[in-house]
Amino acid sequence: MIIHILICDDSLVARKQVASALPADWPVELHFAEDGKQALAFLQQHGADVLFLDLNMPELDGYGVLSIIKEQNLPVMTVVISGDIQPTAKHKVRTLGAIGFITKPIVKQELTQLLMDYGLYRPNTVQAQMQTAIGLEIPNNIESNDTVTLFEFLQEMANIAMGQASNLLAQLLKVFIQQPIPRVALIARSELNMAISAIEGNTDYSAVCQGFVGAGVSGEALLLFTDTNSEQMAKLLHYENETSSAPEIEVLLDISNILFSAFIKGLGEQLDIHFGLGQPHILGRHQPIEGLLAHHKQQTEQLLCIEIPYELAQQNINCNLLVLLTESSVTRLEQRLSYLLQ
Repeated sequence: MIIHILICDDSLVARKQVASALPADWPVELHFAEDGKQALAFLQQHGADVLFLDLNMPELDGYGVLSIIKEQNLPVMTVVISGDIQPTAKHKVRTLGAIGFITKPIVKQELTQLLMDYGLYRPNTVQAQMQTAIGLEIPNNIESNDTVTLFEFLQEMANIAMGQASNLLAQLLKVFIQQPIPRVALIARSELNMAISAIEGNTDYSAVCQGFVGAGVSGEALLLFTDTNSEQMAKLLHYENETSSAPEIEVLLDISNILFSAFIKGLGEQLDIHFGLGQPHILGRHQPIEGLLAHHKQQTEQLLCIEIPYELAQQNINCNLLVLLTESSVTRLEQRLSYLLQ
């Protein structure tokens, strides 16, 4: 019997990884969706036996998809595959009806075991290669000759590393962190301040930066806090004196250390690179963005920028994490990804 599979993820890299992680002898017909709206349209029109669902997507995220599936009682077994590993996220998808949660990057054995536990797959029953999957009925589906760009790889890697960093911060602060979609772009240093899409309406920020280097790849991580953050973060971290300048500096450094170390470590693990981290230092406090990034304006080099706007739900805390890779690192990253894909 052919099993109809729908893979829903906004990342081409992730869709390919999920498809390649399925058992090679599992008789399936693959379909693909790039966001939650496409997935629901397919389920409503054609149906599917199993849905592999990402959480962090534009248009309609995975939580929204699960809610509508439950509300409309659509007959599909859903497995969430996500980089958001916060316990709250795992609990929420279970309450919305998901039968399982697989953490990105996918471990094939874990996925296979879950499929076996639910009686969806038995090994060595039918020899059917996934590469012969048919019936890709959604527009813009994955084809075998689709080329994945460096930016697409980095966006998916950033999504996974972001989830690891958010999980540590969520455990420390005991809050749920809404997962944004990372943005990856090549920009000029002199235009860096124009590329930052921090919270609208705030003009002053505090910033911490930290350099990193490994295997010919180098850059700096930069964390920008809006000025509304400090007092609330001090409360979450249980500082005794929330009004003095010392705790504010400690707050900036503590939050930065968690996000920087976890994110850079997570990115390095996926690239098979051990990054050495420099000492974090505060660029400035309560300043316009132009002043904090003044040291970049004098240079013409292009930067590969990964931007992640963090938001702590119901805490009025927002900050932007920027990972700025040097122009010379781009070639090294392309070589590294080419090596990892062999």
